[in-house]
Amino acid sequence: MSLKYSTTTADYLVWSDAMSLIRKLAKDKSYKMSLLIALGCFTGLRISDILALTWEQILNTEEFTITEKKTGKKRVLRLNPQLQQHIQECHEHIQPLKDTSYILVSQKGTVFTIQRINVILKEIKKKYRLKVKNFSCHSLRKTFGRQVYNMNSENSELALVKLMELFNHSSIAITKRCLGLRQEEILQTYDCLTF
Repeated sequence: MSLKYSTTTADYLVWSDAMSLIRKLAKDKSYKMSLLIALGCFTGLRISDILALTWEQILNTEEFTITEKKTGKKRVLRLNPQLQQHIQECHEHIQPLKDTSYILVSQKGTVFTIQRINVILKEIKKKYRLKVKNFSCHSLRKTFGRQVYNMNSENSELALVKLMELFNHSSIAITKRCLGLRQEEILQTYDCLTF
């Protein structure tokens, strides 16, 4: 948790580290957290939207539609075959009471809070020795964004336009700031100087 009136910035996971973490969590029978991280990294959804998902929305489907809590905008998401398989495997292990249930329900039967998820993610960071400074719910969305950006590095402007649309940002500048690209570009200026 951050201190009151302080600001913290979530950092992204390197894609290979994120994929490794998803597999390790599943191997360690932490299926809910494995599913959370997979959905965050593969869809770029905000945590408030992930927590609102039910099994019937994401199980045995290639696409589903949500209305984003923050923006009120509709968004269509596609689940690739690997993610669909992971969702199926997590469903089999979690065995929810019914498919209309939310996907991230605590042992008490309530949906996890964002604060609780952030505490769990900090525990995961420590347990799995993740190489990320500030790891929180928003790190998953940033991991998705960074991977999309890196995969399209030959046309970074097009990647930023795609991400701006996917994230429902009003400008590319907001998307760059969200991904930490603006700060990186500024700091790279110092690297250009030679002695």
